[in-house]
Amino acid sequence: MNSTTNTAPLRVAVIGTGMIAGVHVRSARAAGATVVGILGRNAARSAQVAAELGIPTGYKDIDDLIADRPDVVHVCTPNDQHHPQTLAVLRAGIHVVCEKPLAISAEQADELVAAAESAGVVATVPFAYRYHPMVREIRARIAAGDIGRVLAIHGSYLQDWMLDEGSSSWRVDATEGGASRAFADIGSHWCDLVEFVTGERFATVSAVTDIVYPTRPAAAGPSFSGAPVPDAPSPDALSGGPGGVPQADVTTEDTAVATFRTEHGRIGNVVISQVASGRKNRLWFEVDGTRSSAAFDQEQPESAWFGSETGATIVVRDPSQGSPDQRRLAIVPSGHPQGYLDAFAAFVGDTYAAVRSGSSSPADWPDGLPTFADGARSARIIDAVVASAAASTGSDNPWKGIA
Repeated sequence: MNSTTNTAPLRVAVIGTGMIAGVHVRSARAAGATVVGILGRNAARSAQVAAELGIPTGYKDIDDLIADRPDVVHVCTPNDQHHPQTLAVLRAGIHVVCEKPLAISAEQADELVAAAESAGVVATVPFAYRYHPMVREIRARIAAGDIGRVLAIHGSYLQDWMLDEGSSSWRVDATEGGASRAFADIGSHWCDLVEFVTGERFATVSAVTDIVYPTRPAAAGPSFSGAPVPDAPSPDALSGGPGGVPQADVTTEDTAVATFRTEHGRIGNVVISQVASGRKNRLWFEVDGTRSSAAFDQEQPESAWFGSETGATIVVRDPSQGSPDQRRLAIVPSGHPQGYLDAFAAFVGDTYAAVRSGSSSPADWPDGLPTFADGARSARIIDAVVASAAASTGSDNPWKGIA
C-alpha cells in the first residue's frame, strides 16, 4: 500500500474521460489533491483530455498508470470495465475510488471487496448524495428517534435524458452497462441513500421494468448533455449510410418500479425513470414515521421537509444550527447555496481523509463514507431487482430476496 504519512498533497490518477471523470477531477482538486495523470480509451485520447483539463500526463495504458504509483486512482469508465481495472489497481496496493455500480454482478463486486480487504487499502464508491448536509440532518433526526418508528419509505429518481428515441449511450448496451440500466445507474443511488438515512435495510423486492423504445442508435454517444469531455466515438462512427444511424435492440430498462420489504417488515417503494419529461435529476424520498415524516429533494438540496399531524416545517441548511454532521458539511453560510459538486467534493475529501488516516479499518474512517461493501450491497439489490422483473413476466414468484 502506498505510504501517505507525509503532508504533501495526495497524487491522484483518473481512469476515464467522460462527464463523470471531469467531476472526479474537479472534486479531487477541491479536496486538495494533485491530479497527476488520466487514462482514456487509448494514448491519443489520454493526451487530448489531459491537455483539456490541465493534467500533466496522459497515460498510454493501465500498466503505465500503475507504474506512476499514484496514491489514489479514480475509476470512471463504463461499467464492464470497473471490475478488471479496479482489480488491477487493488492488486498494486493502491487506494481506489470506483464509480457505481461497482461491477456488473454481485459476484464481481464481492471479489472487489475481498481484494480491497486483502490489499489493506481505502476503497470507496461515490454515493455522493449522502453528502448533502440536509440528508445528514434527516439521518440524525431519525437516529435520535424524532420521527418515531419508521412506517413507510417512498420516493422516486427521475431523469429525462433518454426521452428521445434517438438518444443513446454506452449505458444502453448490456455488454458495457450490465443487465440493468436505469435502476443500476440511478435506482442504486436511491436505495443506498434511503438505507443510509433510515437505517432500514431492504430484505426482499418485487419489481417491474419497461423498455419504452425497442431500438435505439447503435453508436454510443456521451451520457447526458453538455459533457465537458465526452468519451464519444468519432462523427464517422455515427454515420449510418442511406438509412441513417444504425439501430440496435434495447434490452435494458428505461423505467422501473420496485416495492421492497425491509428487515423490520416495513414497505418501501420507488419509481425510477430516465424518460420523465422535464425531470433532470430529481432524486426524492420521504420517510413516514409514527411521530412525523421527513422528505428530501436533491434538486432542492438546501432544505428538508418535516411534517406532523399539526403542520409542516421547512428546515434550511445552516452551519450554526442542527446536527453536528450537517454543520460539518455546511461549508458556507446559510443562503449561499451548496449543491451536487459540493457534495461530491465532500465525499472525495472524506475518502482522502481515510487514506491519510493510515488505517485499513472503516471504523477509523469518517462516518458515512460509502465503501466497497456498500457498493457490493448495491449490486445485490440490482441483481434482485433484475431477477424479480424477469420473474414478473412469467409464472415465477416476483418477490426476490436480497442477500
